Amino acid sequence: MAAEKAKKSKKGGLEPYRPAGWLSPFDRMEEMFEDFIRRPLSRPFWPGMPRMFEEIEPAPSVDIFEEGDNIVVKSDLPGMSKEDIEVDLTEDTITISGEKKKEEKVERKNYYRLERSCGSFKRSFALPAEVETGKAKASFKNGVLEVKIPKTAAAKKKEQKIKIE
Repeated sequence: MAAEKAKKSKKGGLEPYRPAGWLSPFDRMEEMFEDFIRRPLSRPFWPGMPRMFEEIEPAPSVDIFEEGDNIVVKSDLPGMSKEDIEVDLTEDTITISGEKKKEEKVERKNYYRLERSCGSFKRSFALPAEVETGKAKASFKNGVLEVKIPKTAAAKKKEQKIKIE
C-alpha cells in the first residue's frame, strides 16, 4: 500500500490526501520519487549489496488529520521509548524529534541482512489550522505517538457550512 501523505499547497497550507488512481497517474510517480529522495539508497538494490550509507537518518511516518475540534498527529516510532521523543508545538507548526539508539555493537561476520536503523530524526509540519498549544495532549502506546491538539476558537469559526441555493 502506498504511503499516504498530505502535500504542501502553493498557499503554504496542507492539501488533503487524495488516493492516486487512474485519474491522477502523476501523483503516484511523485510519491515514488519523494520516497526515493527521503530514503536515498538506504536499501540494497540486490541481495548481498552492502548499504551505501551506514548512518541514514530515520524518517518516521506521520499522519495528520482532523477529528472533531482537534488536529491529530500520529507517528510510528517502533523501538523507541517516550523518553527518547520530543514534541514541540507552535500555533501553526508541530515538530517531532528523537533518537533511536543502537541496542548493541553488532559483529557483522555472521549477519546475512542488517536493515534496522538508528540515529536521530527531526520532522516539522505545518498544521492545517491554528491550535491551542497549552491544551495539547500526547500519548505513546505500542510504538505509536499520538498528539491531539484543539483548534482555536478563531479556527473553528473560519469553518462554516455554506447553504447551497
